[in-house]
Amino acid sequence: MNLLPLAGRRVLVTRSAHQAGKLSEGLRALGAEPVEVPVLEIRPPQSFGPLEAALRQLDDYDWLILTSANTVRALAERAAELGIALAQPSSLKAAAVGEATAIAARKAGFQVTFVPESYVAESLVQGLTGRAAGRKILLARAEVARDVIPDALRAAGAAVDVVDAYRNVLPEAAPDQLRRALAEGIDAATFTSSSSVTHLAEAARQAGVAWPFAGVPAVSIGPITSQTLRELGWEPAVEASPSDLPGLISAVVRALPG
Repeated sequence: MNLLPLAGRRVLVTRSAHQAGKLSEGLRALGAEPVEVPVLEIRPPQSFGPLEAALRQLDDYDWLILTSANTVRALAERAAELGIALAQPSSLKAAAVGEATAIAARKAGFQVTFVPESYVAESLVQGLTGRAAGRKILLARAEVARDVIPDALRAAGAAVDVVDAYRNVLPEAAPDQLRRALAEGIDAATFTSSSSVTHLAEAARQAGVAWPFAGVPAVSIGPITSQTLRELGWEPAVEASPSDLPGLISAVVRALPG
């Protein structure tokens, strides 16, 4: 008797190639077959100018907000290329949108002061709003990200500079990989960000595949990703709680009962 809850189930993993490992390993440990179709590829921003200026002036800011591990990696790599020591000024406090981002930030040398209980932008805003008035805040993030954080903090009286640390693009191979994955069949699709939703939808369009995928439950990592799914016509079957990878894996189990 096989006691693994996801035995024999094929689960679509849409994370970027360099980030898919932990999710795939967690699914595999429960008996699933991860089907990796990376729909996000990290590329440099259109211009490094604003990011480089910010890296040289960190001591001008009261808070640095880091929105993802990819953001931390982009900051560290650019600082190294410029020969700038990524040292945190004593006056600068750092906030990370989730624990994985906080871990990456600490490895890069930052002391993280604040991580919200719920790993979404709105929760981070709630935690910082009371400390924002009169503060100068640097927000490093992906190009073409939502404006929830800067809009709310500016409304609370902060001066917010936003710099693009990187951009997400759709890998050229994604449409063909998706077509093959669906031809072999998948039992659930996982989504770890709004970008993973919009990029998979674009891959489906380019592949000539109907969206949403008929009979396939969508499993979302959190409320913002769920909102994007709904906006694109796919009601999530299950939403992770907490909004992290272990929560997402548990949500897959709930979406695919034995």
